[in-house]
Amino acid sequence: MATSLQVSSISPSSSSVFRRGSGKSFCSINSRSAATIPMPPLNPKDPFLKKLASVAASSPDSLLSRPSDSDTPPFLDVFYSPKLMATPAQVERSVSYNEHRPRKPPPDLPSLLLNGRIVYIGMPLVPAVTELVIAELLYLQYMDPKEPIYLYINSTGTTRDDGETVGMESEGFAIYDAMMQLKNEIQTVAVGAAIGQACLLLAAGKKGRRFMMPHAKAMIQQPRVPSSGLMPASDVLIRAKEIVTNRDTLVELLSKHTGNSLENVAEVMKRPFYMDSTRAKEFGVIDKILWRGQEKIMADAASPEEWDRIAGVKVIDGM
Repeated sequence: MATSLQVSSISPSSSSVFRRGSGKSFCSINSRSAATIPMPPLNPKDPFLKKLASVAASSPDSLLSRPSDSDTPPFLDVFYSPKLMATPAQVERSVSYNEHRPRKPPPDLPSLLLNGRIVYIGMPLVPAVTELVIAELLYLQYMDPKEPIYLYINSTGTTRDDGETVGMESEGFAIYDAMMQLKNEIQTVAVGAAIGQACLLLAAGKKGRRFMMPHAKAMIQQPRVPSSGLMPASDVLIRAKEIVTNRDTLVELLSKHTGNSLENVAEVMKRPFYMDSTRAKEFGVIDKILWRGQEKIMADAASPEEWDRIAGVKVIDGM
């Protein structure tokens, strides 16, 4: 739609008013009235305000002239110089403010953990769990292939705590293969229990970055034959052979990641082999125990106050 302009009569010392068909008005201040523009406070240590004061003194019209589009704020050419903001003023934060608090609630708790690059396995390895875990691992690699991924494990593997089979052994192997294919370093932590295939995932973490809570349990056992029901004898035999193949694969992978011989792993797997945190460390499943007595280790790390002092952060709220 065409726009019409109407110019009102003005005097040399007055402002000119332009009216558009939309009813909006714009003011253009001439040089005489522009001379009375208040100068912004000048801080010699702030390059941005220094540059702003210089522009206001040399060409004040550039600060007040508005473009033809009223939805656009007044143009300031200093905003096109990002280097002016390269040295910000001293950072101030409050100790009562949580820096890691999200701006809005996440859709669910796993998404909040995923934001911290944490993947939590807290159920037996059924197809739905495998799908979610692999998807999260691939997503974290997509977001940053260099940052580590933290895998927390509290799972009974492909069986329940009473020994009943709830998933195929391929579920655990699928997560294991995904871990091996990722570019990221994967750090594993056992919280609660890591049984069967879950113990393999615990041992498959980055060497030197496999952890266990002091009262967690790890256990390795032979794969179990799922319920055969009314299957023919020939089908039961086929399934039994597949279970033996999965057992041999599990023995080979555990031997690779724990540093034990194939014979030793196969021997202890004849019956359920339970390990507390100390025994799991001796067997090679983990590298470190996360116990409360690690104050000596943490003493070498700087305190939050020391980090603030080094970073130049000033605490203004003592609450």
